[in-house]
Amino acid sequence: MTAPRTGLDRGGVSLIVRRACVRAGLAPCGSHRLRHSLACDMVRAGVPLQEIGQVSRHRDATSTSIYARVDIDQLRTVARPWPQGATR
Repeated sequence: MTAPRTGLDRGGVSLIVRRACVRAGLAPCGSHRLRHSLACDMVRAGVPLQEIGQVSRHRDATSTSIYARVDIDQLRTVARPWPQGATR
């Protein structure tokens, strides 16, 4: 076999995950589902959202905050302060 000339892109990773699911007798799923499942498991284990964002390689804390939508205490760690003088 010849080594790849470039790194894997997300399409290549998803293809590998889908093929592995089929070989394991599971319904095919993409790499996003694995990433999402890991993040949800980390939230349940009490891992801080900042660390989940680092593992998930999110550039913005808002992307990570979707995993905290049911955990209000965790969501507060990424929420921005309410602007002074603003009304609700």
